[in-house]
Amino acid sequence: SSPRPSPVTLAAAYVAGADLLLAVGGAHAVAALAYGLGDALAPVDLICGPGNKWVTAAKSIVSGFCGIDMLAGPSEVLVIADASADPQVVAADLLAQAEHDVEARPILVTPDAAVIASVNRALQSQLETLTTSEVAIPAVQKGFAVLVGDIAEAVRVSDRIAPEHLEIQTADAQAVGESCANYGGLFIGAHAAEVLGDYGAGPNHVLPTAGTGKYTGGLSVHTFLRQRTWMRIDDLVAAQRQGGDSGGLARVQ
Repeated sequence: SSPRPSPVTLAAAYVAGADLLLAVGGAHAVAALAYGLGDALAPVDLICGPGNKWVTAAKSIVSGFCGIDMLAGPSEVLVIADASADPQVVAADLLAQAEHDVEARPILVTPDAAVIASVNRALQSQLETLTTSEVAIPAVQKGFAVLVGDIAEAVRVSDRIAPEHLEIQTADAQAVGESCANYGGLFIGAHAAEVLGDYGAGPNHVLPTAGTGKYTGGLSVHTFLRQRTWMRIDDLVAAQRQGGDSGGLARVQ
């Protein structure tokens, strides 16, 4: 939580059946959860959730002492768009991420140079009235556009970046989306606004960043589950082959 949890946060904790709510945030909270607070709080097994760079650094330090979900970096959105895309919609979706943080990364990948120009114009226009422009402008300045030869190359660029949020705004969005392999969350078509995935449609707000989508997924119930293996042998005769195989592998090793 935070040092001053809101009534909504308290209510959510109650509905979720939380055992304890610690009114502290940032790296201090990570330390308290990882190492415990004496009789008041035992060390936890897993720490989940995003935060600023100090939270990420703290999670990196305690990783191994307890489990963590991931080391989340600045938020990212990558939009693959062609000439069929509405530049106003593309710009709005880029700004929806840019306003998160001055370090956020809005990225446009397209095979059409005219799309880049029209989206840039839309960005300039929307920034004039965006109430969070002080945050969004530095993020947009750090963002970039990639001009590719075709949509297939756009997919390859996207898979190399493995963005946190991947939007497909093309003529055949479903097929393009299905050809992408690396991302945190996929949003297919102009109507699948990424902000809906963040707040209400189902995909969650805690997703892999900085290329980690190549090997991991977003926070989910699976984060709190473990794979455990076990064995039992009752038939010693049938198990003789296992004994021979294990002995042979041990000698090779």
